[in-house]
Amino acid sequence: MFQFYEEALNWIHSRLRLGVKPGLKRMEWMMDKLDHPEKKMPTIHIGGTNGKGSTVTYLRSILQEAGLKVGTFTSPYFEHFNERISINGHSISEEDLVKITNVIKPLSDELEQTELGSPTEFEVITAMSFYYFAEVAPVDLAIYEVGLGGRFDSTNIITPQVSIITSIGLDHINILGNSYEQIAFEKAGIIKPHIPILTAVKQEEAFNVIKEKAVQMDAAIHRLGEHFFIDNHASLDKGEQFSLQTSKSYLENLEIRMLGRHQTENAALAVEAAILLAASYNITEEDIRQGLKKAYWPGRFEIVSSAPLIVLDGAHNEEGIETLVVELKRRFPERKKRLIFAALGDKKVDNMIKKLDSVSQMITFVSFDFPRAASAEELYQFSSLVHKRAEGDWQKAIIEELHALQSNEMLIITGSLYFLSEVKPFINTII
Repeated sequence: MFQFYEEALNWIHSRLRLGVKPGLKRMEWMMDKLDHPEKKMPTIHIGGTNGKGSTVTYLRSILQEAGLKVGTFTSPYFEHFNERISINGHSISEEDLVKITNVIKPLSDELEQTELGSPTEFEVITAMSFYYFAEVAPVDLAIYEVGLGGRFDSTNIITPQVSIITSIGLDHINILGNSYEQIAFEKAGIIKPHIPILTAVKQEEAFNVIKEKAVQMDAAIHRLGEHFFIDNHASLDKGEQFSLQTSKSYLENLEIRMLGRHQTENAALAVEAAILLAASYNITEEDIRQGLKKAYWPGRFEIVSSAPLIVLDGAHNEEGIETLVVELKRRFPERKKRLIFAALGDKKVDNMIKKLDSVSQMITFVSFDFPRAASAEELYQFSSLVHKRAEGDWQKAIIEELHALQSNEMLIITGSLYFLSEVKPFINTII
C-alpha cells in the first residue's frame, strides 16, 4: 500500500515502459472487478486529432455554469499530473490520488498474472478516474477525452450521452494509419448505437468514414458547417466573437477568451452538445454564454507575456502548426517572429518545420527530458532557414532568446505539449 503521493505517482509512471497496448479487454476486466463504475454516471466522449482539450474545457465550463458537478479526464497534463482527473476544473487531491491508486494497484498486480497481461499507464489512470468519479467524489456527469485514436482507446468502454470528434489530422500515423480515411476509421470507433455524434471534420474522405459508421450505428450526425453554422466571426483583443446557428436556435455574439478562429469551432461543438443536453440538465442560454466566456485551457495560443510578447502554443502535429502559422500572420503581421521548437521523435516533423520556416526570422531547436523527445540536432536538419540553431539546454535557449528580443519582435515557444508543460512554470519564474 502506498502512503505517500510520490510513491503512488512513481508506480503509475513506471508503467510507461509498457507503451501502448491497443484493446479493451484489460479495461473490461478491471471494470468488472470494480463493479463497473463507468456505468454509474452519465458521460460525454470527445475524440479527434486537435481541439479535444479545448472542447472539453468549453463544455465543462458551460455545464458547471448550469450548476453541475463535472468530472473531466484529459491528457496530457500541462503543469501538474493531477490535472488529468479533475472536478469543475480542480485537480484531484494528492490524498485522493493515493487512495485510488491503492484500489487499482492490487487489480493491476492480479491482471498481470492473467493472459491479458499488465495494464498500461493510460489504462491504470483511466480506471482510476472511473472509480474516482463514481465512488470517491461522485459527479453529475463526466467528460472523457480520448487518449489515442478511439476504437481501441481505454476510454472507449463508456456509452456516452453525446460523442464528439473534433478534427482529423495526420498524427500518430505509425499507430493509426497514414491516410485521413484510416485515422477517421479509428476515431469513428467511439460512435455508439443511437448516440448523437458531433464533428468538425473538414476532409470529405474522413467525414464519409464517420458518416458511414454513424449510419451503421443509427447515430444522428451533427456536422459543423452542415447541420450547425458559425456566423459573423470577429477577433477581439483578448479572444474571439461569433454567432452560432445551432440545430435548435440562433445565438448571437458569443465570446470566448481563447485566441484563434479554430477555437470558435471547438466552442461551437461544445455549444451544440450543450443544446442537445439542455433539457436533461436545465442548461440555459445564459449558462452557455457565461460558460464560454470563463473557459480557459493553457498552452493553446496563450499569450503569457505582452511585454515582451511571448506566446505558448502546443502545436504538436502538422495541422496544429498550420493553425499556429495562420494565427501568427493574422494577429501579428507586423511583428518579427523568433521561435523555439521541440518535438517528440516519433512525429513526422519535416512539414511542420517547413511551415514554421515560412513565418520565422529565427528558430532555435531544443530537446527536453522525455523518453521520446527528438534531439535538437535532429530537428535542426529539417530547417532551411538561414537563421537557425540547435541548443541542448532549452532553459538557456529561452533566456538567450528573451535577451535578444527587440521591441518589434515576439517569441513563440511551440511543439510538444509535454515540452510546454515544463516551459510554462519556468517562464512564470523569469518574467
